[in-house]
Amino acid sequence: MADPFSNVADAPFAPATRAVAITPHDTAPLPDIPKGLFVGTGGTIVMRGARGGADEAWRNVPSGTILPFRAQYVRASGTTAADLLALY
Repeated sequence: MADPFSNVADAPFAPATRAVAITPHDTAPLPDIPKGLFVGTGGTIVMRGARGGADEAWRNVPSGTILPFRAQYVRASGTTAADLLALY
């Protein structure tokens, strides 16, 4: 299958080309900083951004939301949302 965009440089604002399941953890960072997150089952997500100094709770995130947020950590404590995907 041809990819007409294969020679275009990737950027944080470009569409994701892969998705990886996230398992929230209280101390381990995500293996790579994603472009954003997909929320399969809504709820609260406690996370810290790539350049953030503190965790923030994102409350009432609806199912099916794509968050354009470059998270470094997604914490298990306080996170009630599920089926999370890191978008790269």
